[in-house]
Amino acid sequence: MKKCYEFPLSILFLILFSSCSVGQKNASKKNDETEKPRRPKLIVGITVDQMRYDYIEKFWGDFGNDGFKLLVNKGFFARNLHYNFMPTYTGPGHAAIFTGTTPSYNGIIANDWYERSSGRMIYCSSDSTVQGIGTSSAAGKMSPQYLTSTTLGDELKLFSNQRSKVFGIAMKDRGATLTAGRTADAAYWFVGGNEGNWATSSWYMNELPAWVIEYNNERLADKVMSQTWELSNPIENYEESLEDNNPYEMPFKGTTRPVFPYNMAELKALNGNFDLIKGTPFGNQLTVDFGKRLIEKEKLGEDEITDMLCMSFSSTDYIGHQFGIHSKEVQDCYIRLDKELAAFIKYLDEKIGRENYLIFLSADHAGAPTPSYMMDQKGPAGYWKSDRLEESVSLFLKEKYGPANWIINESNLNLFLNRTIIREKNLDLKKIQMEVAQFVGEQPGVLMAFNASDLDRISGKSTIADKVQLGYNQRLSGDIIYVLQPGWMEYGMQGTTHGSPYSYDTHVPALFFGFNVEHGETFQPQTICDIAVSVSSICKLPLPSATIGEPIKKLVK
Repeated sequence: MKKCYEFPLSILFLILFSSCSVGQKNASKKNDETEKPRRPKLIVGITVDQMRYDYIEKFWGDFGNDGFKLLVNKGFFARNLHYNFMPTYTGPGHAAIFTGTTPSYNGIIANDWYERSSGRMIYCSSDSTVQGIGTSSAAGKMSPQYLTSTTLGDELKLFSNQRSKVFGIAMKDRGATLTAGRTADAAYWFVGGNEGNWATSSWYMNELPAWVIEYNNERLADKVMSQTWELSNPIENYEESLEDNNPYEMPFKGTTRPVFPYNMAELKALNGNFDLIKGTPFGNQLTVDFGKRLIEKEKLGEDEITDMLCMSFSSTDYIGHQFGIHSKEVQDCYIRLDKELAAFIKYLDEKIGRENYLIFLSADHAGAPTPSYMMDQKGPAGYWKSDRLEESVSLFLKEKYGPANWIINESNLNLFLNRTIIREKNLDLKKIQMEVAQFVGEQPGVLMAFNASDLDRISGKSTIADKVQLGYNQRLSGDIIYVLQPGWMEYGMQGTTHGSPYSYDTHVPALFFGFNVEHGETFQPQTICDIAVSVSSICKLPLPSATIGEPIKKLVK
């Protein structure tokens, strides 16, 4: 007789329960492994035009606790970040930050450049095939058509299957178009003159959204024109700057002295009417105000699909050019910008939440000390005349190879040889390039000169030659590129400019704040191309197509 063993129900229940628990744990583990990585709801890329790295340190005592100080004290600061190419201009700078690459690869070699095929100068944002939307003037014929690589915004649009919203805004058209990229929903810029409106072009849309029309109709630009630019603090607190009336600053047209206060209504007629706003801190104020309205009306950051706003503050550049880096005007502009930043961060905190947005802030270039001031202090500096160089090179080639129109263009420290004549005379182009480069390199005020053949071979790490090479584009650049001595520039005796490969033009701040950013800093050498790679890494997004940067290791863990 077979024995029948009864299995206790309690044990059977425990086995079934354990099996279910293991199944639930495995399912939970699977869900954890397949869960989509979290990304910020909004990325805000801020470019401060002509902001030197040392302005944060120099004006630290003037700042409140909720603007630049907050970004430094609660965010991450890359303190030794430089541009790795020349020229350090506005167009190339904006493009480099957002493409993660240099003019050699993104196609923006200057603010404007000579085009051999047409024999004319090309502006980096111009586009004769589009129409202005919101303006009937030539100021509307702009687009990012010359960008030859993708931006952060382009990659975000591709990654989200066009569901992400990407916008660029700035007083300058190039500050808006070259940051947002070719596939952006829109880029808006401020049209001055007699208009005082925010506009775009048919590259992006056929008509202005109702909210932009409504915003323009509020005529905030008119309200700005009724204001007076006065110092924010008592004048004795501006000890970081030179005296208010000094010979190194350029007065507004219609005035004889560059001194506070500046009455907008009195100045506008001789200073471009609404264009005057761009050269005062009120331009930054309007940019922040328009940015808030855009976030509200376009519903940025309101869902789990990451959006992006590229915001460039242009007024800092206009003021820097006119008054120079040691002026009270520049110092006051940054005091006011600090307050605008604080208000904008507070708005983002309330609207989106600090854990849901990522801010990164840098500059498209820095700015040089005014040479006339440096010379008065017995410092190394000087002024350059490119016309004289062009005449000297033409005479040199005439004496060597006979009369001809040897030089067809000189711009951006590039010399373009007349290759048609060189071919007709059956001469060796490379030989002539080398001869001219040697001749140019021997001129007073020139540090070194390179010919196109040289720049096809140079490689290394952060030398002047490497910076020239990374700014060189075989299709667009000249036959000879030269570099001036440190402190030298082609400019007037008042105010300042930029464009060189030296630290006063290349060293810019890089601040990161908000989503997945831990407080910290690094003094390790970084390049401007590292910003886009770092942002992509933080947000787990594809890299821009031609990037040559590396992630900032202490920031991206």
